[in-house]
Order: sequence, then structure tokens, then C-alpha cells
Amino acid sequence: MNRRSLILATLLLAGCTKVPAGYQGVMVNLYGSDKGVSDQLYGVGRYYLGWNSEMYLFPTFLQNYTWMDNSNDNQDIGNDESITMQTSEGLSINTDVGITYQIQPDNVVKVFQHYRLGVDEITNTFLRNMVRDAMNQVASTMTIDELYGLQKEKFIGEVNNLVKAQAANSGIDVDKVYLIGTFRLPQTVIDSINSKIQATQNAMRAENEVALAQAEAQKLLVTAAAQAKANQMIEASLTPEYVQYLGVTRWDGHLPKVTGSATPFVDIGNEKPN
Repeated sequence: MNRRSLILATLLLAGCTKVPAGYQGVMVNLYGSDKGVSDQLYGVGRYYLGWNSEMYLFPTFLQNYTWMDNSNDNQDIGNDESITMQTSEGLSINTDVGITYQIQPDNVVKVFQHYRLGVDEITNTFLRNMVRDAMNQVASTMTIDELYGLQKEKFIGEVNNLVKAQAANSGIDVDKVYLIGTFRLPQTVIDSINSKIQATQNAMRAENEVALAQAEAQKLLVTAAAQAKANQMIEASLTPEYVQYLGVTRWDGHLPKVTGSATPFVDIGNEKPN
């Protein structure tokens, strides 16, 4: 190969781009009568662009992105991508958030025509804004106690519904929006919530103790009533004749060797020996 051919081959290779597996390409013509986004979708392969074209690659497999606070004392504050929202009381709370989504191959051109950006810019600008706005919209209708407590699942469910509907309009299928960890709150708010939880638990414990005491008292009353009724029945059955009968049937024929002032209940004084 001569020098001219080598230079030409190098230029041709430099003007080529590759669409890897799992991606679809969108061609954009920068100049001329056909300037704009091509309606053609480019699958896996290598393509010559030339000086007039650019190729944008879009993954068509499931994507997962997270927006987290990765900053610390030794890093720049720009690493904080977490989302802050306000509750119905106006309290600001912060959390790390993730999103899982997919762009179907048939929607790649639609998505690019809508945003005119690559997938990373779409994710970290438009999708993040959708999630942030949805979280603020839902959080503004709830108290901190609800968000931090039993209503958290309701909160994230409503956020998912809002984001999925809005993203679908531009051709993006959102699988889910999810919270990473828990909400970050001021320590004073955490202490207040914990105190309320403890007070509720103490009240429930007291109610259980009262209910137990009432049950025990009722049990004693029932037992006492049953015993009283039994005593009444015994007392009613102990007639003088019945007592005399019991004495006769159970006497062994011997008088007690030591007696008090009372006379024996069995009268044998008039009996005569044979």
C-alpha cells in the first residue's frame, strides 16, 4: 500500500463509528439539504459518518442510575446529586434516589428528537428533574410523620405513577423509582419522631395492662359469684333433718372422750339396754 492509499484508509477509518451490541444509533446530519435527525435507525455495525454527520448511541437494555450524596469533607460539594423535597409543614428533607428504565428500539429516534441529547444528559437532567418534581409534588401533601412512618410506601408509589406517565410521553419506559436508604432529617426532628413513637408504644402498653387487669378482675368476679351461688345451694340443702341424717349415717357408735358444753347432736339418752 502506497502512502496515499494509507492516508486515505486512515481518514476513512477515522470517519467511521461503531454501534455495539445492545445499542441503537441515531444519525444527525449537520449541514446541507438533509440537515437534521435521520429517521433511519442504525443497528449493530460500523458506519462511515464523514465530516457532515454525528452518531448518537442509545442503549436499549435496562438502565439503572442513582443520584446520591457522595460528598464529604475531602470532596467537592458538586458530588452531591441527592434530591431534596419539602413536606406539607415546609420541612426540607433529603434522600438518595435510584431509577431503572429502558428505551425500546422503536422509540430511540423519538427520544432523541424530543430531547436532542445523549442518554447520559437525558438521564441526569430531564429524568432527574421529573423525579425531583414528582417527589416534591407528593411530599408537599404529606407530613414528616407520614413520610417517615407508615406512609412511605404510598409516597414512593405515587412518585412512580407520576414519573412513569411523564416519561412515557417521550418514549421512555420507567420500570421503577426507588429510595436508597432512608430520609436524611435534622437530628431534632428525628428525636421528636422517636419520642412520639415511644409515647405511642407506652400508651399501647398501658392499654394492654389495663385490659389485662380488667380481665383478671372479671375472672375473680365470676369465680366469686360461682362460689357464692354454690354456698347458697349448700346452705339451702342443710335442713336439720338432713344434718341429723348425716350424723347418724356417719357415726361409728363411740362417744367423743372430750366434749365441750354442747350436747351430742345424736340423741341416745332414752335408749334402754336389752
